[in-house]
Amino acid sequence: MMKIQNLMKMMNKNNLIFPSWPAPRSIHAIQTTRNGGVSDGPYASLNLAGHVGDATKSIRMNREMLRSFLPSDPVWLKQTHSSICINAFEAGINVEADASFTNSMNVVCVVMTADCLPVLLCSRLGNEVAAIHAGWKGLLNGVIESTINQMQTNPSNLLAWLGPAIGPQSFEVGNDVRDAYIELDSGAKAAFVEFSENKWLADLYKLATIRLRAKGISQIYGGEYCTFKDKEHFFSYRREGNTGRMASLIWIGND
Repeated sequence: MMKIQNLMKMMNKNNLIFPSWPAPRSIHAIQTTRNGGVSDGPYASLNLAGHVGDATKSIRMNREMLRSFLPSDPVWLKQTHSSICINAFEAGINVEADASFTNSMNVVCVVMTADCLPVLLCSRLGNEVAAIHAGWKGLLNGVIESTINQMQTNPSNLLAWLGPAIGPQSFEVGNDVRDAYIELDSGAKAAFVEFSENKWLADLYKLATIRLRAKGISQIYGGEYCTFKDKEHFFSYRREGNTGRMASLIWIGND
């Protein structure tokens, strides 16, 4: 197997995104892109998911490279577009959930996406974090609310970062999706623009922002990406179907 030193030459900080938000120094967060790994074909190159058909050896090597940037192995989840949030410190391997939180040092919360919206949360005191997989189903099912409800930090003292997701000019949905959101919150109308008959362009970033603000979070950052349009940097399930997954990770470390 290729030595980790050689792997590190492939994956470096230029292939990663570090959230731009006023998080405390104790908070560490990383967003991977599709670049810097060893996977081939539709998974090229930094695929981190084991459920999409990529070679096991490639996934293992990609995760080893990522691990070199982290204080511990990430708490990988089996994501199902649910509203389930778990305590990452107490979790086993591949627990079925779509979010995790922790107030323990060096426990790495992680979610994987390829168009769905990753949401990272941290407290202003730097003593609690969470990672949320928020596709349109998860948002509708209440994954953001479920996560915040389990955290000890008052929502008014939480910061949120919205990672790479399919953008508002690319995410086409039908009346059923729009109607379901508006039934939940009439303010969701602002997140949909009519595209054609019975078709709408949905803004995941705005839908998530509505849910976050409704729970009392006002400091919200990120939201400037489009995984569908930016093939150079991001995997996109809607664009490619058979493709890899990126990771959004957050943990509490030393200042």
